[in-house]
Amino acid sequence: MPVRTPRKPVCGRTPATAVALSAALGLTFLAPQGAVAAPSTQDAVTASAVVAQGQPMNYAVNATKANRGQTLKAERAVRAAGGSVVTSWAEIGVVIARSSDPAFAEVLRRSGAVDSVGATRTAAVATTDPTTGVGDPLAPGESGKPGKELATAQDARRTAGVEAATTVVPDPREGEQWDMAAIGADDAHEITDGSRDVLVAVLDSGIQGDHPDLAANVDAAASAGCLSGVPDTSYAAWQPTTSDHGTHVAGTIAAARNGVGIVGVAPGVRMSSVKVVNDDGFIFAEAAICGFMQATLSGADITNNSYYVDPWQFWCDDDADQRAVKTAVNRAVQYSQDRGVANVAAAGNSNVDLANKTVDTSSPNDTTPVQRSIDQGCDDIPAELGGVVTVSSTTSTGAKSSFSNYGEGVVDVAAPGSSILSTVTGGGYGLKNGTSMASPHAAGVLALIKSAHPELSGEALTDRLEQQADDVPCPTGSTQCTGTAADNGFFGEGLVDALDAVR
Repeated sequence: MPVRTPRKPVCGRTPATAVALSAALGLTFLAPQGAVAAPSTQDAVTASAVVAQGQPMNYAVNATKANRGQTLKAERAVRAAGGSVVTSWAEIGVVIARSSDPAFAEVLRRSGAVDSVGATRTAAVATTDPTTGVGDPLAPGESGKPGKELATAQDARRTAGVEAATTVVPDPREGEQWDMAAIGADDAHEITDGSRDVLVAVLDSGIQGDHPDLAANVDAAASAGCLSGVPDTSYAAWQPTTSDHGTHVAGTIAAARNGVGIVGVAPGVRMSSVKVVNDDGFIFAEAAICGFMQATLSGADITNNSYYVDPWQFWCDDDADQRAVKTAVNRAVQYSQDRGVANVAAAGNSNVDLANKTVDTSSPNDTTPVQRSIDQGCDDIPAELGGVVTVSSTTSTGAKSSFSNYGEGVVDVAAPGSSILSTVTGGGYGLKNGTSMASPHAAGVLALIKSAHPELSGEALTDRLEQQADDVPCPTGSTQCTGTAADNGFFGEGLVDALDAVR
């Protein structure tokens, strides 16, 4: 699911890299005329093999077991191999390490305390650039974990039930939101706007905390910046800087019913801003892992993930680095799901059949992309990880958006993602396209389901989301779309239904 919104080209990047980044955030991007294609080479080498001597790199190190004892052994192995510990998650047995030695991963793989290890990027960590969010490594004995107040936040959550919407008065621009009518959200709001007891974690580029349409629903106590891999709960750490992507996503989920602007799918629920996108638009594994752990430990019921983990559009099992990083991210995702969190992710914007992958020309996107053969052992993460709800995008006519990835058995549900009006930074509103815009519709419907059925969590929530989705058959004559009317590669089990969620 390369999932991002249409990103604007970043200064200093090649056109090929900009296209890769835009696909990842769930947006559409048109390459300029004369853009140079990504170089065609042999299949990509391992990420660590391109590290130059003396350049700092971050690594995901997986302990043999997910417990404190084995994680401490992995930390000791990291230091013995000449690396330093950035942060450590004993709950999932993952250590984020740093080293400037190109042989670090190879040496560490020989340790009996380590199951696998892989570089999280192919470009060096910019330790002097504050926009990367990379802090100093931890000294022995220090903790990069959230404080006790974070772990106990769930106990302090409000216990109010579903708050019924009495007389619904439309907000000024609600009539422009074709997407809300398409999924029955406008009718659902006649029954309820959702419960304040429900928390949706928005793993993205940050949410403008004082936006007039969002401020009432952003839970600052549950928010954090995760760029370094370590949660930073200061206000500035989870605010947007160069991107309004997360603010747009948040508005679709839960813009407030307050007589201002628009209304989200679930305007009565709370959101947390978990910033995982750095100022250059990258979402590296250490940030994504931190994001899932932060969301879980702060009591989130649902996470929205409108991105793919950089720098590989697809992380492949036949590469030691990529396999290890995929394992580390998956451990965080499964940890969250085991604790009742429902995770939603965008399918991506490359118009790729995720059920039949053949080639990737856009990775790695932090250095120079190479052409490589890929197969079903290569996954877009987190969208293709087990238990994650993968969302494709539809247009106002109900068709699959031209940019949307698809795939029978991969896409779970569909939602509106073309020309979506939502909140943007600066207190305003704007239109965006992408599976990044589709995913938050599904997250909002999950929030309504949780509001109406607080006893449900995790898998039960996602099961109900899929069961209640409205069947959308393949287009007549389509050769790309395979499957049945009830479950196919374009729309999965159908278009999400907000009204069914609450009645």
